Order: sequence, then C-alpha cells, then structure tokens
Amino acid sequence: MEKIQKTREKLLQSVRSLSNEQLNAVPEEGKWSIAQVLEHLYLMEMNTVDGILETLSKDEYNPTEEKPLCHILDRTVKRIAPDDLTPSEKFQTLEELIQKLEKSREALLQSIEGVSEEDLEQKSFIHRRYGLLSIRQWVSLIGYHEERHLQQIEEIKGTLLKKVN
Repeated sequence: MEKIQKTREKLLQSVRSLSNEQLNAVPEEGKWSIAQVLEHLYLMEMNTVDGILETLSKDEYNPTEEKPLCHILDRTVKRIAPDDLTPSEKFQTLEELIQKLEKSREALLQSIEGVSEEDLEQKSFIHRRYGLLSIRQWVSLIGYHEERHLQQIEEIKGTLLKKVN
C-alpha cells in the first residue's frame, strides 16, 4: 500500500499546477487528455474494488502464482482500454478529478481493510491480460498501472509544452 500511495502522490504532484484547460487539452487526434487519463485511473480502481468485493463475498479460494506485473510499465507496448475503463470526453476540472481519485482510493482501502493475509493471497479473480491475480496482486497492479499512466501524463505535458512554444 505504501508504494501505491507514493505513486498516487507523484501523480497528483505532476498535475496540480496545470490549469483545467491544460488538463483537458487533447495532445493529438486519437490520444487522451490528462483529464481522461485521470478519469481512466479512477474507473480502473473502482472496477478493481468491485472485483475485490465480489471475490471476498464468496467462500472460494483460487490460489495463483505471482505474475510479472512490472511489464505493465513498458510504454512501448500500446494498450487499448476496454469500454468500461474508457474515459468520457467531457470537460472536467482538477478538483472533480481529485475527488474521484480520492473516492476510488478510499473505496480500495475500505475493500481490503481487515481482510486476512490468507484471503489477500488465496482469493483471486481474472484480469483480461494476466489471467488469475490474487487480491494482493490486484492492489499491486493499481500501483503499476498508475506508474504507467504517470509516464503517459509526463509525455502529454511534454507534447502540450511543445505546442505552446
């Protein structure tokens, strides 16, 4: 949890100084704005919370091996978000986006509060790319996923800066 909290802090630090216009500026046709990236992170975290809660509600144990989640950081491999994790195109303010991210993080923390180590390790559900992941791996995945998109945000900021100059 400490690692994903630090990643979240870096993420927010990266966007706090941006105007709402900068957040919503699309760097190029077919690419997401920073606001859309942030909304995607919110959607992914909430989707994960739903999976965690559903998995914990069952008496099933599905142990699985550790997956190399660090591969998600490789931005040379492009990914297409599924429809349920695709952000809207509506204008959003930084305040709205921070509230969403705070809501999803709070939901994540509540979903695993008091959960036994055994349940975190032995209860699993499917990820569309990695297959079966334990709840603990899902929590780690959130951190790696945010790190990946932090890189994307920095790339977008660089593109927008070039357009201004």
